[in-house]
Amino acid sequence: MLFPAEWVILRAMKQISLILSALALASAASAHEPKVLDVKVEKSGMAWRVDVTVEHPDSGWEHYVDGWEVLDNAGNRLGYRILHHPHVNEQPFTRSLTNLSLPDGTREIFVRPHCSVDGWAGDTLRVTLEP
Repeated sequence: MLFPAEWVILRAMKQISLILSALALASAASAHEPKVLDVKVEKSGMAWRVDVTVEHPDSGWEHYVDGWEVLDNAGNRLGYRILHHPHVNEQPFTRSLTNLSLPDGTREIFVRPHCSVDGWAGDTLRVTLEP
């Protein structure tokens, strides 16, 4: 039989354990940045098509990859692709940006994904363009 003080301590320990477990799960979910796995580029006339394959543990509307950008080597944005919904059951997934206009002489681009919770990924993927 538990004394009242022991019961209070036991209950508090259970609550602390549940809170710590929830925090660990939330931290693990938010710690995984979106990652660009592949980029394919194709020139059509004066414009470019960029196909980007991204991976991220989207969990629903509250946490998903919501876009990616194309940058030049100075970090200037050349294009942006909005992703309008989570891809919970479609990982990795590929989406395209068409009619991208690049400055003359551009020989490389960089692609960086964005997460609705964690913001911009730390890494970019460098892509060399064929003239």
